[in-house]
Amino acid sequence: MTQAPLLTPPSTDQRLVYSGTTWQQFKLIQAGFADSPGIRLAYYDSTIEIIMPGREHEVFSRLIGFLIGLFCLENAIEFEPTGSMTQEREEEVSAQADESYCFGASKPIPDLVIQVVFTSGGLNKLKRYQALGVPEVWFWQDGLFSLYRLRDRHYDKITHSEIPELATLSIDLLTRCVLMAQTSRLEAAQEFRKALKSPSP
Repeated sequence: MTQAPLLTPPSTDQRLVYSGTTWQQFKLIQAGFADSPGIRLAYYDSTIEIIMPGREHEVFSRLIGFLIGLFCLENAIEFEPTGSMTQEREEEVSAQADESYCFGASKPIPDLVIQVVFTSGGLNKLKRYQALGVPEVWFWQDGLFSLYRLRDRHYDKITHSEIPELATLSIDLLTRCVLMAQTSRLEAAQEFRKALKSPSP
């Protein structure tokens, strides 16, 4: 009896985009992927995006989530990690972030979503989150973070988080430790915690 070959996750993201589709068609496709939790689905402006995240995508997503969780724990911040939960406004928009968070208390729309981008269309995702009313969106692309804050129904680019609970989080430190964590999660966590405990200059 021959053994079936092991299926390994793709190294890069697989992305499909279909335009000219209705909300009802999207919901049928969404139902069809109900048993495929690794697949990310999004809908906005009559366009469906289907992403199968690659290994590198998922690794960076988890590393970022791990460090943000560590920051909250070290600073005694109450937080709810909501991951890639589906966020929807009926008949208009649906999105699944790579990571998402509520701070302080649980909310129907998270305070922060994070997108890891290895394919095109990163900034187009802002339109989805604008329609959902997500206060803050971070992108991780090419080893850097880009942060956006919702103001007056549009996003402004910012240099540090305006979420009160994350006001003291250094994006430079977070970036450095995410990159370090590719080699050693333990060393990255130790460096991150050491920096958090050090008094600000």
